[in-house]
Amino acid sequence: MNEIIAHLAENLKYYRAKRGLSQRELAKLAGVNRPHLTSIESGAVDNTSLKTVEKLATALGVNALDLLNPLE
Repeated sequence: MNEIIAHLAENLKYYRAKRGLSQRELAKLAGVNRPHLTSIESGAVDNTSLKTVEKLATALGVNALDLLNPLE
């Protein structure tokens, strides 16, 4: 798995859990479909658009780079 995809998967799960959101809730807030979100969180997606990353970041209240960089 690509390193950035792995960070995105890990960070999405982390921030979603931190905010107490289900995948369904986050998908709805971000305007993406839940199966796609599930694929991103599992690392099964080879790529996703920056637009989708931005939507997810906005819904989580974080910067898009927070989803792509390693958790500190």
